[in-house]
Amino acid sequence: MSAASPHEAERYVGLMSGTSLDGVDAALAEIGPDGQTRLLQTHYLPYPDSLRAQLLALHAPQPDEIHLAACAANALAHLYAEAVRSLLEGIAPGSVRALGCHGQTLRHRPADGYTLQIGNAALLAELTGITVVADFRSRDIAAGGQGAPLVPAFHAQALRHPDRHRVIANIGGIANITDLPPDGPVRGWDTGPGNMLLDAWVQRHRNARYDRDGAWAASGHLHPGLLAVLMRHPYLQGPPPKSGGREQFNLDWLDATLTHLNEAIGPADVQTTLLEFTALSLADAVKRECAGVQELYVCGGGAHNGALMQRITAHLPEVDVATTAALGMDPDWVEALAFAWLARQAVHHAPGNLPAVTGARGERILGAIYPA
Repeated sequence: MSAASPHEAERYVGLMSGTSLDGVDAALAEIGPDGQTRLLQTHYLPYPDSLRAQLLALHAPQPDEIHLAACAANALAHLYAEAVRSLLEGIAPGSVRALGCHGQTLRHRPADGYTLQIGNAALLAELTGITVVADFRSRDIAAGGQGAPLVPAFHAQALRHPDRHRVIANIGGIANITDLPPDGPVRGWDTGPGNMLLDAWVQRHRNARYDRDGAWAASGHLHPGLLAVLMRHPYLQGPPPKSGGREQFNLDWLDATLTHLNEAIGPADVQTTLLEFTALSLADAVKRECAGVQELYVCGGGAHNGALMQRITAHLPEVDVATTAALGMDPDWVEALAFAWLARQAVHHAPGNLPAVTGARGERILGAIYPA
């Protein structure tokens, strides 16, 4: 680990691979002693189809899954290392203080006291020659928290306004929000599905990774009966702090819901209704829990879905809705930046969680450190 004065800016890499299972976001950041973060370089590396299929299969129990998960973790480490090499082209790895790697979530079950993100951080440190910080969520869960969401601490550091009441909405596979009032505690939680069901449905019916700009969803018609059933999902009724994932929102659940309705609904109409489900569940959470909000800024893949942005805006007519680009932060790289910042917190022995967000018993230093 390269040494630096506590009064100097340092370079960190953040790696994020989320529930969308699309690929690796890699960001190089310069972080000052006050925690202010500046994005220097980025690189995106898509998952090979074979690895994506392996990871998707590992979300459900299967024979020999321990061996299969370990092999997938090694493959991920090599992919992460490739992303880092491309990110740092022309930059000495020794100039990077540490690398924060979220890993790929296979199980997130805080009610059972565990979460599992794979990626073989030890191998990643060997391959890159950079100190790796990984397994950020386990310590928060050990302290009684949800282990998620973790990005609100970064949002509070980088995007809070002294006078305006802001909400940051990160729409990846799962959607989560961070409530940033000028005064009072920062809060955050997963509101429900983001792109996860939309991506799965369009892949099944149109063999596409995602519904570009929500065009397919915009071509269909909303099915009020289906939407009403989706909105009764028990997860949506519970108060924060809470976190969700594929365990709650998946194609098996959607198929069972459609079967129970016992009504023929066209695939495009299902897509339209799934998009409305994402928008409405997020907007309802904002209206219910973030009284007085003035601005909502969206980041993550959902920021590029024009149809989704329109529906969120329609549900929040008194709120100024935009992407984080309006704040000078590219919406594609907020999460990767957050894990660069979380790595910085770990190596400086500073807390990375917000107990009001995760429900943990107190602030904790997050992450396991694998020195270069």
